[in-house]
Amino acid sequence: MADFIVFYWPFIAALAAAGMAAGLAAGLFGIGGGAIIVPVLFFLFDALGYSETAMHVAVATSLATIIATSVRSVLAHNQRGAVDWAIVRGWSPWIVIGAATGMAATAYISGRTLTALFGVMAFVLAAQLYFGRPTWRLAEDLPKGPVRAALGSAIGGLSALMGIGGGTFGVSLMTLCGRTMHQAVGTGAGFGVAIGLPAAIAAIFVGWGREGLPPGSLGHVNLIAFVLIASLTVTMAPIGARLAHSLDAARLKKLFALLLAVVATRMLWTALG
Repeated sequence: MADFIVFYWPFIAALAAAGMAAGLAAGLFGIGGGAIIVPVLFFLFDALGYSETAMHVAVATSLATIIATSVRSVLAHNQRGAVDWAIVRGWSPWIVIGAATGMAATAYISGRTLTALFGVMAFVLAAQLYFGRPTWRLAEDLPKGPVRAALGSAIGGLSALMGIGGGTFGVSLMTLCGRTMHQAVGTGAGFGVAIGLPAAIAAIFVGWGREGLPPGSLGHVNLIAFVLIASLTVTMAPIGARLAHSLDAARLKKLFALLLAVVATRMLWTALG
């Protein structure tokens, strides 16, 4: 056991750091932390020699951790009255459909393509985080009917492909449709379960019996990474939620956007190199 810890301590330390950072990000910005977890897991598993499955496992494991993080984060925001449960209930069915479909599609997508997709979408997200303004408006309220179904499915599908929480896209949509940043962050945190649960279940079936998976994997979900990261994100998410109501969120978003742009560059370099 001691030899195992000594040999893998950089791996364990990196997972712990990713879990803490992801938990803070979930509470601060209403995202599930996948924008941090996916790159960390991808580079770790790739370095350990599982390059063929590294991205699929990173995405699936990130989605599994988002379930716990999202529950903890949304409850913390709810204590401050920042969650609109009508939005969560109305959008979740479509997000679930999109998430399950998106994860099922990964069975037909190569690891390199999935890595490139993450890099491109991470750039888009970084640009929105950096240049977006709370005063920007597309509508006075969130859409309903077929438009809600289409947007909800798109949020679920894209989030599942990237291994991120629905708050990442949901917060942007809600602020563009007249919701305050605090309410958007709190409500967006609730999208994580609607994405993470069906996507993680689908990832287990999609990856079942696949060769070249890291030890401790159930399908594409790595249980070792899941347990370590989830335990820390759940601990840190309430702290991030408290900080969101006291710190300069705009400045933090810009710093996070710059970090995400650097990560996206590295992911694209790996995919195209």
